[in-house]
Amino acid sequence: MPFDAAPPPKYTLYRQQHTLGGEVRLSGIGVHSAAAVEIVIAPAAIDHGIVFVRSDLNKKIPADFRAVSATQFCTVLKSDGAEISTVEHVMAALRGLGIDNALISVNGPEVPILDGSAEPFITAIDAVGVVEQKAQRKVLRVLREVKAQNGNAWASIAPAPASEFEFQIDYPGTAIGTQRFEVRLINGNFRHDIAAARTFGLRSDVDKLRAAGLARGGSLDNAIVVDGDEILNDGGLRFDDEFVRHKVLDAIGDLYLAGAPILGRYQGHRAGHTLNNQLLHALFADERNYAVETMANIAA
Repeated sequence: MPFDAAPPPKYTLYRQQHTLGGEVRLSGIGVHSAAAVEIVIAPAAIDHGIVFVRSDLNKKIPADFRAVSATQFCTVLKSDGAEISTVEHVMAALRGLGIDNALISVNGPEVPILDGSAEPFITAIDAVGVVEQKAQRKVLRVLREVKAQNGNAWASIAPAPASEFEFQIDYPGTAIGTQRFEVRLINGNFRHDIAAARTFGLRSDVDKLRAAGLARGGSLDNAIVVDGDEILNDGGLRFDDEFVRHKVLDAIGDLYLAGAPILGRYQGHRAGHTLNNQLLHALFADERNYAVETMANIAA
């Protein structure tokens, strides 16, 4: 159900644009290629937005839903013949910390999977801080509900006074089961409610992916693996409902490819990267669905 109360003062969204206080570097492996890769997230100027750079190819790739080229196992961006995959976790971290402008350099085709969550990005950015810039922040206000559907899986976004996310998953006969989670992004709660939730998969699916030459970098160090009613990770779960929280994390990252924070209520039911991207295409297909505003027009 939608939140009944209006968002409290300062709920929010910074009123000004923000960037990082300094450059951060993280190294790891690609979850599909298992190749060593380094990511550098650097400050960027006002109205720069979020832009990826394949530093090994010297090619820029905009963080834009229209540049999405694949969504089967992760979100992949492609521009000028260059691709960068698994962008959703770092995009979620930037959205969660309120960063509008950043240049993200990666020296390979994948963002490192790290621990499978957004928490390592949050920790690294916290070390350099987030700084305010002298320009109004832009937001995307949803004016009419739109929906993307494939069978019994669907995703929708509808008008709301804040950025709200609700998700439900259903994995019968497994330790995951049926889970539902909803959150309003408010006062930095992404940090403690969502960021640490890790990606996950069924043991049978992992075996199939590896047989197909994928998920070669996947391990219990960067994903939760479920085998029937058993969780194979020694440390167990970080949240009782970590699985559905990670689906919300993915949705936050995918929707930030709209180019600005969205004021609207997202709902997902058994959805994934494909439906999230289709949802953005549906939203932007008709200018009556949305309005781009500055924070000067948003009530404090």
